[in-house]
Amino acid sequence: MSNTTYSLADVVALLVESGSSGPASHRYTEEAPMPSVEILSKIVEDLRSVLFPGYYGPSEITPDTMPYYIGSTLDQLVRTLADQINRGYCFVCDSIEKDKCSDCEARAKRIAQEFITKLPKIRELLLADVEAAYDGDPAAKTHGETIFCYPSIRALTNHRIAHELYLLGVDIIPRIIGEMAHSNTGIDIHPGANIGKSFFIDHGTGTVIGETTIIGDNVRIYQGVTLGAKSFPKGDDERLIKGLPRHPIVEDDVIVYAGSTILGRVTIGKGAVIGGNVWITRDVPSGAQIVQSRATQQSFENGGGI
Repeated sequence: MSNTTYSLADVVALLVESGSSGPASHRYTEEAPMPSVEILSKIVEDLRSVLFPGYYGPSEITPDTMPYYIGSTLDQLVRTLADQINRGYCFVCDSIEKDKCSDCEARAKRIAQEFITKLPKIRELLLADVEAAYDGDPAAKTHGETIFCYPSIRALTNHRIAHELYLLGVDIIPRIIGEMAHSNTGIDIHPGANIGKSFFIDHGTGTVIGETTIIGDNVRIYQGVTLGAKSFPKGDDERLIKGLPRHPIVEDDVIVYAGSTILGRVTIGKGAVIGGNVWITRDVPSGAQIVQSRATQQSFENGGGI
């Protein structure tokens, strides 16, 4: 262990020097402003109140006042969202030269307006998710309980918002929205994951769904499930190749129980049931039931392997 003693001035000099050579270590005032997590959080909560009015936002909403509330909320939201989308573009831009980003602001406005047109589709999907949560959990007393209390619905609301922005080519904002849900619920869904209708994550804590995952309709998974990548190929420059399909395809009507891990671009066939704490790196046929065998459990209990 070093006994070197630094003065405050030495520490400051070392931090400035080490940061000047590293990528993205410093940001300066002449650079474009970063997206605001606080503002994006407000945007998501406003969207939540539009998608589930009365449950979120003002509680005194009536059938007569609902159109006015939704209209005024979206009118303001589209401008705020456009500004954050524009900041997202600038955040990932390789150059801060304004002439190279001259159309970003106009593009951000178009994308924000286009995103608003996706909200009826998002709401339809979320209502199917609510129905799946209510039908799939005997502890659920009402549909409203699943909307207001279930981490699955909160995480899926964020995801379905983030996924549409992701499909529209918005930079970094979808990841921020996804991480908000991850922090709040323990459910980690990459905005690139393609999730069908009537999806339910029971309990949810520790669930991980990777970027290129494809999930069909009427799928149910439990806490601690990982739909991840098995390996990460590198290019000639020894850097990871981005964007390759590397996560599972889960077909319709599949159930994956708690603690199971499914890795790689494998297919879990329609109607398959994956038992708890199972490790899968190969395709599973439709209708199959994969569980830990008693022999396997006994082998490990006796100190052996398989």
